[in-house]
Amino acid sequence: MEKRRVVCPNCDSINAVPVNRPAEAAKCGRCHAKLFQGTPAELDAARLERHIANSDIPVVVDFWAPWCGPCRAMAPIFAQAAKTIEPRARFAKVNVDENPEAARRYGVQGIPALLAFSEGKVAARQAGLTDANTLRGWVERLVVCSNPG
Repeated sequence: MEKRRVVCPNCDSINAVPVNRPAEAAKCGRCHAKLFQGTPAELDAARLERHIANSDIPVVVDFWAPWCGPCRAMAPIFAQAAKTIEPRARFAKVNVDENPEAARRYGVQGIPALLAFSEGKVAARQAGLTDANTLRGWVERLVVCSNPG
């Protein structure tokens, strides 16, 4: 049986989710939280690395800051994408003020910045505020590329 690794957004445990079962209902084997909650996971730098390195689904990350107007405008768009696209991709947010090392590591120079990771590497970047349709299309193309067939 083919399985995909998914990191729990609650306790960061790595879970093996069978591809032939509905991922929407999947729960963490450790903490029993739903693996896909339809909301972006708030991650710090260490948790971000764990999710990127141990996920077989794309991880789409919004690098943001609370004082940033375009970031605040992007938040509901990003949250809606998480609600409609999960479990085909994981959505996460990283506050650059609290995690400057994560922003530096991935070359984030302006915010909001969206980075999509696949197989542990940056697969795509999107700079600045974007609308819901553009974001959805961008992520859907990434999901198709990372899950051929």
